[in-house]
Amino acid sequence: MTDMQKQQKNGKVPLVLFVDDNADFLEEIRFVLLSNSICEIATLTDSSQVLEELGKGIYSTIFLDWIMPGVSGADLLPVITQKFPNIPVVIMTGVNDVETVVSCMKQGAMDYITKPLDSSRLISSINNAFKILELSNQNQQLQNYLLGDPIAQPDTFKDILTCSDKMLSIFKLVETIAPSRYPVLITGETGVGKELVARAIHKASGLQGSFTPLNVAGLDAHMFEDTLFGHKKGAFTGASELRQGLIAKAQGGTLFLDEIGDLAPESQIKLLRLLQENEYYRLGSDVLLKSDARVIVASNRDFKKLVAENLFREDLYHRICYHRLHIPPLRERREDILPLVSHYINAAAKGAGKKPPRVATELRWLLENYDYPGNVRELINKVSSAVVVNKTGLLVQGDFPDLAIRARIMIDAGTRAANSQFSLHVVFPTFPSMGQIEKLMFEEALKVTGGKKGPAADLLGVCRQTVKKKLTELEK
Repeated sequence: MTDMQKQQKNGKVPLVLFVDDNADFLEEIRFVLLSNSICEIATLTDSSQVLEELGKGIYSTIFLDWIMPGVSGADLLPVITQKFPNIPVVIMTGVNDVETVVSCMKQGAMDYITKPLDSSRLISSINNAFKILELSNQNQQLQNYLLGDPIAQPDTFKDILTCSDKMLSIFKLVETIAPSRYPVLITGETGVGKELVARAIHKASGLQGSFTPLNVAGLDAHMFEDTLFGHKKGAFTGASELRQGLIAKAQGGTLFLDEIGDLAPESQIKLLRLLQENEYYRLGSDVLLKSDARVIVASNRDFKKLVAENLFREDLYHRICYHRLHIPPLRERREDILPLVSHYINAAAKGAGKKPPRVATELRWLLENYDYPGNVRELINKVSSAVVVNKTGLLVQGDFPDLAIRARIMIDAGTRAANSQFSLHVVFPTFPSMGQIEKLMFEEALKVTGGKKGPAADLLGVCRQTVKKKLTELEK
């Protein structure tokens, strides 16, 4: 399926204008494009009407004959590039000389093709024009975002909890590339939420088909091909019935291939054909099938290293990374940590049928400064486990036994203590307020007494009602 056909299927086919004084030649072009299911074209034999037609704002690309009676392509090209700079111009002519080519390019033509036209060359030129048009539109959207435009569809990203500017920039990029049907490569460490971003791309795209995920790690070539493409009944021993395959399930939607960097070399060849031709065969079948699913892939691997070590095909790499998104690790967006902690405390408590516990002051600081090598996934696991086993209603460092402070912070705090600086610097990164110290004292007293308010009041030298009142304030 060509790029034009993909856009046509989604109701976004650009309209192409062909201008030539030879009506028979234009009919030949129309036949070529119709035979390739490219039918959204318009033709003109009168070059004097070109500027008026382009002024309607409905054309995405123009193919212009260089030599015509009256107003020639040579006359029109500089005017078109000045008045309609966003419309790619392709020059058509029977004159094949270097000077003409150079002149066209200098005046702003995107491409130059000679007569008689080769059909594959014509289609290639159209697709190249659409790629340039798409990139131009994306650049304009990104420029608008940089100038302050908000996210257009915030509901698309409701499953990704963040207040990070880095993540918000990624959301804007997602909205920019969502209408495209070209592959997307999402990179990032394990646990950063690559599949959530892939789902957001699918949702923002408006595709009516399903989002179909497949983790390819550990799949050998046969298992990958059978899972993705399916098999014909009787294709091999045990194939007792037809298997459609996930690519058929993803028709009209999105196919998400996770851990693509671990794909076996034999499987890489199969995937390359799918991306190049949008075609595939089921195992045991000689019936060629078409796919219109958009492909999104993800990996935590270093592709430059994989390609250099001949572990990943370079041609496949260039196919999958037409659009590329890199998701930053959690340690590079620490402003997200405490909101995520709070969210997953509530979620875990709800799942366990208990009241959400509070978080001790010193634990907040430790949680915020832990590096989370497993990223959001690790944070969820740690928080969920702590909430389930907690019995006091107050989460403390002891509920996170393997929580490690970043080395530089630990050294910094130790240095301050060794220099006899204010000892609470070990707990508070900045000089604390009286309210913060009071909150810490109440939490420590409850920790020592196992959550019992009477003994805690005795330790603090206050009455039980004061402890109860302070707890109510802390829970707000």
